[in-house]
Amino acid sequence: MTGRVRIGISGWRYAGWRGVFYPPKLAQARELEFASRRVQSIEINGSHYSLQRASSWRAWRDATPDEFVFSVKGPRYLTHMLRFRDETAIPAMANFFASGVLGLGEKLGPFLWQFPPSFAFHAKDFERFLTLLPIDTASAAAFAQQHDTRVKEPWFDAPREKRALRHAVEIRHPSFLDETFVSLLRRHGVALVVSDSTAGWPYAEDVTADFVYMRLHGTETLYSGAYTDEALNAWAHRIMAWAKGTQAADARLITARKPRSRASREVFCYFDNDQKVQAPFDAERLREFLERGPFSVSSRQ
Repeated sequence: MTGRVRIGISGWRYAGWRGVFYPPKLAQARELEFASRRVQSIEINGSHYSLQRASSWRAWRDATPDEFVFSVKGPRYLTHMLRFRDETAIPAMANFFASGVLGLGEKLGPFLWQFPPSFAFHAKDFERFLTLLPIDTASAAAFAQQHDTRVKEPWFDAPREKRALRHAVEIRHPSFLDETFVSLLRRHGVALVVSDSTAGWPYAEDVTADFVYMRLHGTETLYSGAYTDEALNAWAHRIMAWAKGTQAADARLITARKPRSRASREVFCYFDNDQKVQAPFDAERLREFLERGPFSVSSRQ
């Protein structure tokens, strides 16, 4: 038994992609429609920089195939500025969930919470953040009702069927290489992002949830540099292990304590080497490696 694997890209609206990945003269309004039929998932990163409108979330849902899944990047206002230090984080979180993200419906996948390199690990503070995260669509909709006037088109109706929500954390400060951090993530069922980059950020592969979340940021500089066939083949073998509920024999770990045993895990992998239009093509190449492997990934959209 293997978990479903989704290979995708971080964002889709890049001027440099036009005429290279996107066909010449393709209308900008149709870029998501095109990209979502070439990859299996896309990270929405505009939500990291500003509150989006409910109409935008619904438009993104409607532009993509039936089984397509988005991940959603949490606001930097929370992770980089407020840093969940006090009660001001609650209305800000409410604004995010009231902005319309639940309007993605069945296409709503994991939430990504990316912390800056200056954000150090303090167990008590970090557990407060994990406790704030809504565990399902009903609790997210209830949380959203605490929004303030900064939300212009409030949308906080939960889907008819209550669905569990998934969360992943990307770290960039070495103090997170702490067994207590891994224990907290496992207790709350939050994934540690496997983050590959040239930036010198901490790298670890500890499995802490029922899914694995990967971000591949490039091989030459941050956000650029294509992955070689050898590198993609190595990632494919790691993904195969995670999808089967195990991990690579040479996994780089923070703790020797093993995660809860599972028959399979879902895997979400996003290429973020977008500056030289390498992300979408690397995503397609990795998918080809996986399709030649001993298990099948989700069907081409």
